[in-house]
Amino acid sequence: MRLRKDAKVSLLARIPLFERCSRRQLAKIAAIAREVDFPAATPVVKTGERGSDFFVVVDGEADVRTGARKLATLRAGSFFGEIALVTGSSRTATVTTGTPMRALVITSRDFHKLLQDSPELQMKILLEIGKRLEQLSSEQPQQRVRLRH
Repeated sequence: MRLRKDAKVSLLARIPLFERCSRRQLAKIAAIAREVDFPAATPVVKTGERGSDFFVVVDGEADVRTGARKLATLRAGSFFGEIALVTGSSRTATVTTGTPMRALVITSRDFHKLLQDSPELQMKILLEIGKRLEQLSSEQPQQRVRLRH
């Protein structure tokens, strides 16, 4: 069963990247988020690939790995790819579905267009990305994130 627009908005409202956004702004983001079904054992993103999409797990599970090491299991409400959505940086982990999984997917192309059309939303997202990058750099000072245009 596909999510209704208000269910997408509620799901997006729980994502830290969008927590400063108004309901109206969340509705705009929900409008560009498409639902995608992934079969079990499908690599959704791979380490080293250039990132361009952001994912929010709706149903199912996915494992996050670096090499053979399992870092986490993502479940409904979990998300990944928020930094790559904005920066286009390479993926730092591989995410593979453990069960059939349904996710909301936002492409960087659609997201960048939305940001161009809404400077207020742009500022809110930049503040959250800055906060997230600060957290990541304090946790892993040896990693660098490169911005790509």
